[in-house]
Amino acid sequence: MLKKIVLGITQGDTNGVGYEVIIRALSDARLLDICVPIIYGSSRAFGFYRKQLIDVENLSTNIINTAKDYHPKRVNIINCVPDNFKIDPGQPTSEGAGAALISLETATRDLINGDIDALVTAPLNKKSVALHKPGFVGHTEYLVQQSGASDGLMFLISDKMRVGVVTNHVPLSQVASLINKETIVGKIRLMNESLKKDFGIEKPKIAVLGLNPHSGDGGLLGSEEIEIIAPAVEAARGEDILAFGPYSPDGFFSTHQQYTFDAVLAMYHDQGLIPFKALAFDSGVNFTAGLPVVRTSPDHGTAYELAGMGTANPMPMKSSIYQAIDIVRNRWNYEEIRANVLEATIPVSNNKEKE
Repeated sequence: MLKKIVLGITQGDTNGVGYEVIIRALSDARLLDICVPIIYGSSRAFGFYRKQLIDVENLSTNIINTAKDYHPKRVNIINCVPDNFKIDPGQPTSEGAGAALISLETATRDLINGDIDALVTAPLNKKSVALHKPGFVGHTEYLVQQSGASDGLMFLISDKMRVGVVTNHVPLSQVASLINKETIVGKIRLMNESLKKDFGIEKPKIAVLGLNPHSGDGGLLGSEEIEIIAPAVEAARGEDILAFGPYSPDGFFSTHQQYTFDAVLAMYHDQGLIPFKALAFDSGVNFTAGLPVVRTSPDHGTAYELAGMGTANPMPMKSSIYQAIDIVRNRWNYEEIRANVLEATIPVSNNKEKE
């Protein structure tokens, strides 16, 4: 039998749809056959939202103190969030953001310490969390910093397409100044390595988008494609990476070229996320590639307008859970294959004594 993945799940903003999509996703009994879920949050908040989901039945929970105490056949809950906070569905409160941050910090420590195999993060309100933790701009940047990684890649995943971005949560006015050859080559390397290690693709094919309209129109609308992006693509190809481009984003997506590549690297957040969400919103997963740990997240926000109504779609959360499990298993297989290859290439010395 395959080893069950011990999967941490943060609660996200207490007043968003986090608990609703978590509960609905975990009500699928098939998930408990392949993973051990551990929710970092509040059993009180879990109970509050579960009562509103009248169609969810037979969901056994187990309250634990540490991840190591998990019950293998139940939904485990670590009460890391104080019980006296106010639950106010649909409202972006300071208490809700504070609870999201505590959940994230506690789960991240366990992830880095190896007490859980992967982490799925429910949505939080970045602006509200930043009031509790100045400098916080998103899960991706936080996990890169906490894991000690030199860099990370925001990688949007669905069944049919994968899109990464060079710049993450930065103002559009700063994007051009952050685009340089070294950064782009670094992101291409991260994407290529992730496609091999995390998705089992032996020789990935990567498309790189331009920055300006029509990829600069030969320099008429900007020179970044000629001076920066094209040389970065060429440098990556010099490292035996199958990178191509730069492509004009509007023509690229409108002609469905994204489906002919294993992944697409966009220059900035909205350039990649708008077409991705338009085409794969119901199943989209946000994966942070390049980390020594595995983290995924539904590709949607707190959805305050749906909180407490019981109508939030659990499919992105369920996809995030399945994707995290698949990535962990792919990494295990990748490391095992590499270890076997390394062992097979080590020469065995002949220490036979002379007769």
